[in-house]
Formats: sequence, structure tokens, C-alpha cells
Amino acid sequence: MSTRSPLQNGGNGSPQARSNPPDRRALRPTPATNRPPRFPSAGDRRNTPPVNRDDLKTANPARLPLRTVLYSIAGLWLCYFVLITLRASVVGIDFQFDIVWRRIAVTIAAAIVTFVLWLLLRLFDNRSLAVQIGAALVLAMPAAVLIAQTNQFTFAAIQERFQSELAEQRGISLRRDEAGNLIIEGPSPSSPEMAGPIGAATPSTSQVVLPGEEQKDRFLQLLETSLDRYFLLLAWAALYFALLAGVRAREAERRGERFRSAAKAAELRSLRYQVNPHFLHNTLNSLSALVMTGKVERAEEMIQALSQFYRHSLADDSTGDVSLADEIELQEQYLAIESVRFPRRLRVAVDLPRELESLCVPGMILQPLVENSVKYAVSASSQPVTISISVAEEYGRLVLRVADDGPGLPADHSGGFGIGLANVRDRLEARFGKDASVTSGPIGTGYETQLRLPMVKHG
Repeated sequence: MSTRSPLQNGGNGSPQARSNPPDRRALRPTPATNRPPRFPSAGDRRNTPPVNRDDLKTANPARLPLRTVLYSIAGLWLCYFVLITLRASVVGIDFQFDIVWRRIAVTIAAAIVTFVLWLLLRLFDNRSLAVQIGAALVLAMPAAVLIAQTNQFTFAAIQERFQSELAEQRGISLRRDEAGNLIIEGPSPSSPEMAGPIGAATPSTSQVVLPGEEQKDRFLQLLETSLDRYFLLLAWAALYFALLAGVRAREAERRGERFRSAAKAAELRSLRYQVNPHFLHNTLNSLSALVMTGKVERAEEMIQALSQFYRHSLADDSTGDVSLADEIELQEQYLAIESVRFPRRLRVAVDLPRELESLCVPGMILQPLVENSVKYAVSASSQPVTISISVAEEYGRLVLRVADDGPGLPADHSGGFGIGLANVRDRLEARFGKDASVTSGPIGTGYETQLRLPMVKHG
């Protein structure tokens, strides 16, 4: 542990610095605006949070990725193809080769129709679920009819071959006359009374199937196939809506997490900004006292140290973490300012192991604790008081201690002491939750506050 004057790391009190006062003309109002010029802080541009473009897209809900849509369509019709092919193999239907390649063509056509159906359904992605279901019920009808017509056209030739072979097996002949009518010829029904001599020709009968009856049969077959494909398309539409709802739920969760992070950052920023006005108020009071008592040189030293302190503190992100080395250096700069007020009473002891310098803590987390020590120990005492800041690692956790050997707290200390300690506690809770703790109390002659928090190796 080393003890040294804070002016070694703090304000610049050299004669050269005092001989170059700031140009007062720079502080005069400008003629154009009649207002004093604005001096941006070092962190105005660097610490302005970037605009999250994802948050600007909240009016456009998330859509299902194209890859997922294609996978769902391919999975539906591949499953259909496999099941129908297995069924045909078990039943033992003839012409398997001719049927399979036609089935492949119909399956591909059905997948294309389903993709077109998705292009239409996605127009209703931003509508209510009832509207989406209604759109699916309506749009799936023509899509199912189109798939059924494709199926009927593709299998028309193979169906005629199948009917001819089946008729041949049953001793029935099929032919068409000049008018296009289908003529079915087969043996006539026989009875024992009508049986002729052995070897006599069996009487035959013929039946004429008119085109209207054939069209009726084809229509009924088309209707049956359309209903089957209609329910398949509705099943896929239900799957699409379920996947879309899942994507929306995940997007809403991510958006909620971003909003929670923004709220947490705003809370941290608010708590951080509570430190600066309190510190500035105390410093300006001290500066006013020095000026009123005619201690101009010490007032200039304090102004230089104050400038350096704010240049450092405003350059950091108000919600981010800083390294322990930077945090300790900032507190030394603050104590350098206070040493101008108490040149003979204030002593500083800092113990920061080199291996812990790169660990990160919330920026200015020690500031209220150091201020309390100055206010209730140094200011209230007529004897030299040492403010010690120490850092240690205990059982895998980072321990920060701010202590003083002053007279301790007075009986009535319900003012700024409690506010500063509550600020530290709230910031740690907002940053680490229940993983951080704050303990404080008297230690013999003096007072000590301990912060225990996780070891963070990057901000």
C-alpha cells in the first residue's frame, strides 16, 4: 500500500499553467445567436448510442425465412410421394415404372403450386389470424383443383392402359365407335335354362357408354382428388401459420430484451448522472470559498484539476464499464481537487494489484463513497485523515474497499451519505443483480464500505 499526495496524479498547479489564463473573449455571446457557444464534451459524439435499425423495423413484423418455407413445402410433398409409392407397392399395382415418373412430375407441380399459394398467403402476414385462416380456406381451393387437374391429365394415358388390361383379364373388350362412344363388349349373363350344347358359341352382349357419362365419372374423380389435395394444402397452411407465429414470438422476445436492455441502460445512465451534479455542487462551493478568501492560486489549481477530472469522466460511456486502473485514476483526480481544499488534512492510500488493473467495474462507482469520506471524515476533522482505496480478489470475486480513519459518522447523517450509498447499491443491482453486494459500517476509528461484485474481464 502506497501513500501519496493526490496532486501527484491530479491537477496541474505549475506556474506555466497559472500564467496562461483562458481567453475570456471565447466565452462572450456570439452576435448571430446572442448565446454563449456550446462546448461539446469529449463524449458527446463517441458515447451517443448508435441507432438500432432493428428497433426501427418494429412496424414490419418478422417474416418466415424463404429457406424454411421451401423446406416445409418439400417435406410435405416428399412425404406424400413416399407414402403413395409405398401404398402402390404393397397393393401390387402394375405399370410401376410408368406410374412413378408421372407421380414425380405431379409432385413437383404440386410443390410449385404450393409455393405460389405461399406467395399469396404472405400478403396476409400482417393481418389477424382470422383473416389469415379465411385467406387459406379460399386460396387453397383453386390450388387444390389445379393440382387435381394436373394429376388427372398426367395419369390419363396410364389409366386407359390400366382399364384395357383389367378388361382383358375379365374377358371384356373396350372400343370406341366413330362417334367416340365407348363400347364395352362381354359375355352375356347365362342361366342353366339358357345353356346351349357344349361347344356352342357363348352369346355376348354390348354396352354403350355415352361421353356425358364418362365426363361425369371424370368429374367425380377430379372432385375426390381435389378434396384430398385441399386438405393437404390446408394442413401445410396450418404449419406455415404455426412457424410464422414461432418466428414472431422469438422476434417479440428479442425486441423485449432490447427494450429491457435499453431501460436498464437508461437506469444506469440516470444513476450515473446523479453523481456529477452532486460532485459539481460540492466542488463549486469549495471553489467559491477559495475565491472569497483570496486564495487565487489554489483556486486556479482547483479549476485545472476540475477540468482534467471532467475531461476524463465525460470521455467514458455513462453506462459502460471501465478498467479498475481508469476508475482509480479518476478517484485520484477527484481527490486532487479536494486536496486543494484540505492540503494538510487529506492523505490518500491506494492499493491496486497490477494483475487486477484490467478488470472492469461500472464507471465512477467509487465516486459517492470517496465523497462521503471527504465530507464526513476529512471535512469534519482537524487532524490529518487518510482515505484508503484498496482492491483485492477473494474467493473468485472482486472486493473494493473505501475506508477512512476519520472521526466516523455523526449521529445525524441522514443526508447525502445515505443518498450516495443508495446510488452505489442501485447501480450495482442494475448492473449485476443479486451477484453484487454492498456492506458498510464503522471500523474502530473510521468507516469502511465494501463492494463485492463479479470479476468482469471486459466491459
